[in-house]
Amino acid sequence: MNFEASRKKVAALVAPRNVVIVGASDRPGNWALRAWNNLKRYEFPGKIYLINPRRDEILGERCYPDFASLPEPPDHLLVVVPAASVSEAIAAGAAAGARSATVFSSGFGEAFDEAGAALGKQLRETIARTGIGVSGPNCMGNVCKPARFVTLTEDRPQNMTPGEVALVGQSGGVMIFVNQALEERGMSARYLITSGNEAGLRVADYIAYFASDDALKVILVYVEAIADVEEFVAACKHARAAGKSIVAIKLGQSEEGRKAALAHTGSLAGSVAAFDAVAAEAGVIRADTLDDAVELCELLAHTGAPRGTRLGAVTLSGAYRGLLLDAAERNGLLFPALAPATIEKLNKVLGVGSLISNPIDGGFGVLQSADTYRACIDAMQEDSNIDMVILQEAVPREPGSARGEKYIKLVNDYIAAGAAKPVSFVTLTSHGQTDYSRALRHGAPRVSFLQEANKALRAIRAAARLSETEALARDASGLAPPPVDAEIVTHVRVLARGASEPFALDEATSKRLLVAYGVPVAREALARTLDEARAAAKRIGYPVVLKAVSAKLTHKSDVGAVVLNIADEASLGAAWTRIEANLATHGFTDALEGMLVGELVRGGLELVMGVHRDPEMGLVGMAGSGGVLLELIRDVAFVAPPVTAAKARDLLARTRASQLVKGFRGGSALDADAFCQALVALGRLAHDLGDIIETVDVNPFMLLPSGGAAVDALVVLRGSSPSDRR
Repeated sequence: MNFEASRKKVAALVAPRNVVIVGASDRPGNWALRAWNNLKRYEFPGKIYLINPRRDEILGERCYPDFASLPEPPDHLLVVVPAASVSEAIAAGAAAGARSATVFSSGFGEAFDEAGAALGKQLRETIARTGIGVSGPNCMGNVCKPARFVTLTEDRPQNMTPGEVALVGQSGGVMIFVNQALEERGMSARYLITSGNEAGLRVADYIAYFASDDALKVILVYVEAIADVEEFVAACKHARAAGKSIVAIKLGQSEEGRKAALAHTGSLAGSVAAFDAVAAEAGVIRADTLDDAVELCELLAHTGAPRGTRLGAVTLSGAYRGLLLDAAERNGLLFPALAPATIEKLNKVLGVGSLISNPIDGGFGVLQSADTYRACIDAMQEDSNIDMVILQEAVPREPGSARGEKYIKLVNDYIAAGAAKPVSFVTLTSHGQTDYSRALRHGAPRVSFLQEANKALRAIRAAARLSETEALARDASGLAPPPVDAEIVTHVRVLARGASEPFALDEATSKRLLVAYGVPVAREALARTLDEARAAAKRIGYPVVLKAVSAKLTHKSDVGAVVLNIADEASLGAAWTRIEANLATHGFTDALEGMLVGELVRGGLELVMGVHRDPEMGLVGMAGSGGVLLELIRDVAFVAPPVTAAKARDLLARTRASQLVKGFRGGSALDADAFCQALVALGRLAHDLGDIIETVDVNPFMLLPSGGAAVDALVVLRGSSPSDRR
C-alpha cells in the first residue's frame, strides 16, 4: 500500500506555512481563543489570521470576513464553527489554497444523533472531494514540536523539547494525560495528535508519516475503532520496517467499553481479542492500561524489546528477589537456572561457593565494588540462557546517592560499549520524579528505568511476545493445501451469492465443507427415514448419536433435537420418535431435512475451534476448551488467518487446555498434532472463503490419544449485498 498521499497530507498538517482561525473569538474559555494563545505562547513562526465576518478586530488583531480577504492564501485552517457550517468552511478554504485543517467542532453523530451523522457524512465527502488533510472533527488540537505548532486547547504548559515518542489518538483527553505521564517520567513527545472522529486523516495516516521520522522510536496510539483494517495493518508494518515500536491503547475490552466507543466516536468498536490477533502480527503491542502504555514507552524507547522471555537479575535484597520471581510467574516469564560456566564465574567474583542462583541476591557482595557489579552484569550477558538483564535501582530524586548515580552511569556506558542483550533498571515501587531525577535520567539514554516489579515485567512480557508473534507471522511454512472437494466449495459460494443477509448451513453441509479442507469429522450419515437411520447405525456400529438436521436449528440441544449414547435398534427408533415430537412442539417439523446418525466419540478431550468475523477487525481464528466449558471458563486464544503449523501450536499453547492435551497429573497425552493440523485446515478455509464466511463453529472437536474429530459444526455465511450480486 502506498502512503505517499497520506504522508503529504500529514506533513502539511504538522508544519503549516500559516494558520487561519475560522470562527475566531475572544470569549473566555473558547477553543479558538485557547488555540490562538498557544500559537503565540509557543512562538509559531508563521502568520496567524483570524476570520469572523461579524468582527473587524479580535485580540488587537485584524479580523477578516472570508478567505478572499486574506493577505495570502490560507495554508492551515483551525475550524471552530457550528457543525452545520464546517463542510462549507473546509470547501471554501481548500478552494482558496488550504492544504490542511483541524476541526474542533463536534456534532457529527458522536452520540447516536441522526442529524449529526448526516453532517458527518457530508463532511467526509467534502474532505474526500477537496483532498485536504484534516484532523478531527471533535478533536482538541495538536502539538507538533519540530515546527513549534501548538493548537492543543490545553492551558497547562507544554515541554517543547522534541522527544522520541509520537502520540496520536481519537481521545484528546487520553492523549493529554498520557503526555503528562511521559513528561513526569522524563520522556517527551515529539508529536501529540488528537484525531477525533477521523473524518479525514486516520490513525493509519499518522503512523505512516511517523515511520519516516528518524528521530522517533515509539508511536503510541489510542484507538476506539479502526475504519479500515487493511490500511491500519499496512501502516503498522510500514512503521515496523522503519524500526519503530507501536504501542496501542484500545477501547473495547468489555461489552460496556465497546458501547462507550460507539457513543464517543459514532463507530463500532470490535473485541480486543480480535484486535490483538490481527494487530500483533502487524507489530502492535496493546497496553491494558495507560500506566502500562507509559511503561512500554520507557522500555521500547530506551532499551528495546527482548528477543525472549528468559530473564536474569541482580537485586539489592532477597525480598525483592522474591517479588521478581512472583511477578515472573504471574506474567509468563522465566528466571532460568544459570549456566554452569556462569555460576563458576560468579563464584570466583563473589567468593560465595555454590549458592548463586537467578536472580542474584545483592547480599552476596554484588555491590562491594563497581568491578564486581560489572562482572555480574557481564556474566548474565554471556549466559546463553538469558535474554534480558534486570537490575534493581531507582533514579535518585535528590543529591546524596553517590552509589546509585555511579552505577547508573556505569550501566549506561556498559550498554554504549556494545551490550548484546537489553538491560533495564526496575524499582521496588512506582514513584514520582523530580527535576533532579529527570536530569539524571536524560544522562542515561541507553537504559530504561521501569517502575514496580509486576508492572515492569508485564511490559517486558508484552514486548517479548511481540517478537514471538512477528516471527510466527513471517513463517509461511506449514500452510494447508487447497480443498480436495471443489464441488462443495462452489456450492457454498452459490448459496452465499443468492442471499442478502447471513444464514446458517445445515450441519451436514457444514461438515462436508470442513472435510473438503481437511478437518476430520466423526463418521456419520444423513438419514431421511428411520429405516435409513437403522442401516447407517448398523454400518457405523452402536452406540450412536442421533441429531436433527436443519439450517434453522443452530442450537439443537435447546429443543431436544439431539440424543446421545443410543445403544441398539430399539433405542434408535425411540430416539427418532422423541426428536420428531420435540421438533413439532417447537414448530420445526417443516424445517427438518433428515437426521444425522453418527458414531459416539468417547475417551477424548472436548476442545473448540472456530472462525469469527469481528465487526471491526474481520475474520479471526479461535481455539481452546470446548463443550460446556467454552462459556463457563472462556479458555480460548485467537489468531489471524492464515494459520501455519507453528501458529497453530502457539495458539494451543496459549490456552489452559494445552496442559490437559500434554497429560495433566498423570493423564494420557493426547494427539496435539491432530488438533493443530485441523486448525491449519480451518485457517485455509477462512483464508479462501474469507469474503463469504461469517462464522465457523466446531464445538466440540473431540481430541483423542491418536487423532481427533469434529463432532458438531456450524457454518454461517455472510450472504452478499445487491451490488455484490451484479
